Amino acid sequence: MPEDKTIELYTWSTPNGRKASIMLEEVGLSYTVHPINITKGDQFEPGFLKISPNNKIPAIVDPDGPGGEPLALFESGAILIYLANKTGQLFPTDERLRYETLQWLMFQMGGVGPFFGQAHHFRRFAPEEVPYAIKRYTDETRRLYGVLDKRLADSAYLAGEDYTIADIATFPWTARHEWQGVSLAEFPSVNRWYDAIAARPAVERGMAVP
Repeated sequence: MPEDKTIELYTWSTPNGRKASIMLEEVGLSYTVHPINITKGDQFEPGFLKISPNNKIPAIVDPDGPGGEPLALFESGAILIYLANKTGQLFPTDERLRYETLQWLMFQMGGVGPFFGQAHHFRRFAPEEVPYAIKRYTDETRRLYGVLDKRLADSAYLAGEDYTIADIATFPWTARHEWQGVSLAEFPSVNRWYDAIAARPAVERGMAVP
């Protein structure tokens, strides 16, 4: 009997979680979903903490990791890079384009994710209205959308003319633009890019996980 090479995906229906499921769908790897309900504290269970010690989703376990040994991996950006390297997909081999991709991936990790997330937290989930926080994070979110729009006015995708892990990382956050107080109509290049990515079958499947 052949050894099972199915990747175990620990995730929930958040933008970060959907990065991993979209990537797995795009590269065509077999995976099993383990929902980690972060609203009920599943992320603090000892079994999950062994895989993701920072108690964050997503995380994966690849039974066929480097050297054929299992690998547990957390942090969505690291997961994207790992799966891209494992499959040779969605991460350019050209050195210059590779760094362009990493640049926009880090832009998402360090800017888009934290600020978009805080914007929709304070606008939707904070137990009390905090006007200063709402303004601070909404203003910065809109500024970041402007950076994306300027880039995408000159380029089909974030890292150039090809779809990459930088786009996969960013798309699920823009999918919550209404939560962030942003209309994509104000950012036509982002809107064009968003529609193109949303139409991809693998993205549609990945966004439905778990």
